Amino acid sequence: MDRRICVPFSELSLGDVPQVGGKTASLGELTRSLAAAGVRVPPGFAVTTLAYDAVLGRVDTDGQLRRLLADLDPADLGELARRGARARALILAAGLPPEVASAIDAAYRGLEDLHGPDVDVAVRSSATAEDLPEASFAGQQATFLGIRGAAAVRAACLECFASLFTDRALAYRAAHGIDHFAVHGAIAVQRMVRSDRGAAGVVFTLDPETGFRDVVLVAGAWGLGESVVSGRVDPDEVMVWKPALDHALDPILSRSIGAKQSRVEYALRGAESTRTVPVAEVDRARRCFTDEDAIVLARWAVAIERHYGGRVEGSPAMDIEWAKDGITGELFIVQARPETVHSRHAARRFTQDVLQAHPKALVDGVAVGTRAASGPVRIVRAGADLDRVQPGDVLVADMTDPDWVPAMRKAAAIVTNRGGRTCHAAIVARELGVPCIVATGRGTDVLVDGQEVTIDCTSGSVGHVLPGKVPFVQHEIVLDALPSTRTAPMLILADPDQAFTHARLPVKGVGLVRQEFIVANHIGVHPMAVLHPERLDEATRAAVLAACHGEADPAKYFVRRLAEGIGTIAAAFHPRPVIVRLGDFKSNEYRRLVGGEPFEPVEENPMIGLRGASRYIHPQFREAFDLECKAMWHVREAMGLRNVQLMVPFCRTPEEGRQVVAGMASHGLVRGEHDLKIWVMCEIPSNVAVIDRFCEVFDGFSIGSNDLTQLVLGVDRDSDLLADSFRETDEAVLRTIAAAIAGAHLGGRPIGLCGQAPSDDPEFARFLVERGIDSISVTPDAVLRVLQVIAHAEAAAR
Repeated sequence: MDRRICVPFSELSLGDVPQVGGKTASLGELTRSLAAAGVRVPPGFAVTTLAYDAVLGRVDTDGQLRRLLADLDPADLGELARRGARARALILAAGLPPEVASAIDAAYRGLEDLHGPDVDVAVRSSATAEDLPEASFAGQQATFLGIRGAAAVRAACLECFASLFTDRALAYRAAHGIDHFAVHGAIAVQRMVRSDRGAAGVVFTLDPETGFRDVVLVAGAWGLGESVVSGRVDPDEVMVWKPALDHALDPILSRSIGAKQSRVEYALRGAESTRTVPVAEVDRARRCFTDEDAIVLARWAVAIERHYGGRVEGSPAMDIEWAKDGITGELFIVQARPETVHSRHAARRFTQDVLQAHPKALVDGVAVGTRAASGPVRIVRAGADLDRVQPGDVLVADMTDPDWVPAMRKAAAIVTNRGGRTCHAAIVARELGVPCIVATGRGTDVLVDGQEVTIDCTSGSVGHVLPGKVPFVQHEIVLDALPSTRTAPMLILADPDQAFTHARLPVKGVGLVRQEFIVANHIGVHPMAVLHPERLDEATRAAVLAACHGEADPAKYFVRRLAEGIGTIAAAFHPRPVIVRLGDFKSNEYRRLVGGEPFEPVEENPMIGLRGASRYIHPQFREAFDLECKAMWHVREAMGLRNVQLMVPFCRTPEEGRQVVAGMASHGLVRGEHDLKIWVMCEIPSNVAVIDRFCEVFDGFSIGSNDLTQLVLGVDRDSDLLADSFRETDEAVLRTIAAAIAGAHLGGRPIGLCGQAPSDDPEFARFLVERGIDSISVTPDAVLRVLQVIAHAEAAAR
């Protein structure tokens, strides 16, 4: 690049970072190299570091700044503010040299020639150390939007140069050991997109929470993009699966509507060029960009990422800003920078907690998980108390209910009087990754609201509620150093929100997706209620519509949300298999869903009532199963996630299984077609007694140890009175499991086990390994423990 003060984007590339900064060099690279991929970038020009150096060269401005900042202590906030203000004043007082002002005027006139007089532009700082993979300076310097006229552009450019000495920029450079004078100011002047009449937002080419690289997150809100970038609003979000972008009918994994509380728009009068105004309720309730927009932006984002190095080890993911012109409907990319939080991956590690003291416990119970946590006790005796639960509290209750999940998500830990290892509190706690102690018997009586306690689930099957804040340390385990085993470790999952995090675990896939928990926690509506609203009273019908966010077709909403939940889990683990167990709520659990009461029978013993396969083929509920099938077809065929396999729960007879398989085929889910495998839960004694006949119907088996133990021993697994009699290690249960493994293998079918027992009981795990079990599925908190147990068991068996 020659020594011009202003240079058009079309003449810039990434090699020009020293002259124009990372932000403007990136815009030049996009303009020159990605137009062929359809990426649209509004035109503009760079104000180079020559201009900045010329400003500092006036009236000894550089020398004054060096003397002013020579002994700056960034920890002294008062002095930092004083010197920062003085530094900025020096820049503004120096002003733009005539040659710089003239060059900016000429470059702005070039934009006017293309887009009309007084064209609106954005004037953005693009310092030479900004937007680089090793240093994220984003937001440290100034941006000015909706600037019109050459004089206003000149003034904004001078303000951008002065903003290199904001308090936060000075503190950031000091904290990172960066010389204040090694960073040179540059500016991007870019034609504004009329997103004030449309929408704008950001695109990340990974999941910004977990660093998962196979997705693109598109977020946006009404108006100019500053409201999203600054975090002032809750934006709409769409998650797109990268591998499906070029071939799938629907590569979108999830959609959410944010509150979009306000919008930034042009100010028609006054000193400021923009203003913030509230968003009308009708606009807050609808998405500000379409599915088609999201897919276009995702494709552009992937093209940009690939151009910047794609997924080569150590290359950055991208943090991109977009805008949609509300007049023309066109989409534009207005910024692209390397993402700096997750792009450089460290070795895969896992954390283990170890307590440093062991005071006498206030109360003990059954431990769920392996972690520790401290916080104030918050006793919840009824649903009305849930609003009292604050982030970091230890939720203490007699027992929990599915309606409590939002409050449980806030909790640092959970303690209940009642329940067992398979109760609601335990299952939800495992999904959330928080420690939990159930069956304390008297937790709500012993513990006091507001009391500081530590929940210790680090020492095996017994959990302890300890007084005070007990210190503990965290040990990191390198996942790649863990042993490999013949017996495949797999996961039990239900929460799509945790899928990207848990996908890092050293497992062969997901052996059990609890689909009904997605229905309960992410949809919340009974499937028959969305199909037959005419059978609901007015209040319930309104509640169903509210739960479906007012969508005109609640049944379509149900299918889409279920598909999104399953699809997110499947994408996280792709290409590893993800076995989805079809809905296995009992009638009493279905009744708790919105709109469920009119459709569900009242059964004396729902545990052995209308559930699983019998429900799917029952005339009164077949339509509900149709919705599940439509969702599963969408995941496999429209999303392209054919790593999804399906599993039928509680199938009493082979004939019942054949009817279910035929029903699935009528919805395009044909066993053996497109690699579709259909499994069956082995959890009823009949599954074992005639396992050879079940082998003719299904492709594999998964032992459900909870139900199988219950039915072999005749013990209600939810009964506190019979808790001591519920043992997976009972001889009768072990013989039944051994027969199941042998029978499945004789029929040429794989067989695994889903349950907590192998991680809690090494002898039980050794028994399974010796019998040749193919896989063991456990919750995420137990993976590392069960992997070690399997490895030891296999070594002992050799």
